Amino acid sequence: MSASQAAKPAPSGVPPGSGQGAAGRGAVGGLRYPSNKKTIYDRNLNRSRTAELSRASFAYLFGEMVTYAQRRVTGIQDLEKRLNVQGYSLGLRLLDLLLYREPVRTAQRPTKILPLLQLITTTLWRHLFSRPADALERSKDHEDEYMISDNDPLVNQYISVPKEMNQLNCAAFVAGIIEGVCDGTGFPARVTAHGVGTELWPGKTVFLIKFQPEVLEREAFLQRS
Repeated sequence: MSASQAAKPAPSGVPPGSGQGAAGRGAVGGLRYPSNKKTIYDRNLNRSRTAELSRASFAYLFGEMVTYAQRRVTGIQDLEKRLNVQGYSLGLRLLDLLLYREPVRTAQRPTKILPLLQLITTTLWRHLFSRPADALERSKDHEDEYMISDNDPLVNQYISVPKEMNQLNCAAFVAGIIEGVCDGTGFPARVTAHGVGTELWPGKTVFLIKFQPEVLEREAFLQRS
């Protein structure tokens, strides 16, 4: 451009630097949008209910999540706590999604412990792992504790744990998801993952759910009424 030529101002309603034509189409505030102006937030939530993520993609993504959580940790418990926190927010969102996809007549949040645990071990587990959980038990010693068993957690299949960290169980991420679902339905609980490997299932994990006292008080009141 010669010195005598002046830059032409952008047309009214078009932000400077946004560009026109194919190069700048759909660029707003530095973000690029599809030509149809629709984003992932416009997608029907029921359209992808049967879609599955490839295991290779999951393995890469989860491996990066573990690497991120491992930064500046003080020990194994600190790392598992970070994985738990990552899963917690996902559990809250998954609860809303699963209830949204339920038929209108049955789409309601559980009001008792057993329906909640059935929701977790069937609907939630199938959504995450394409199969139900392997077992659901109640503690014989503590009435506020329940245990969900998974013989071969998917989150542990692609993680190589060094010998000095052999107590690490990356299924703490799934424990966070369960905890988020429990809190989201009004059943506050603490959920932890414990490796209980056997000869047949060396990666078997038990998710221990310990409900808060107010949950048992409400459960007793509902049973009396």
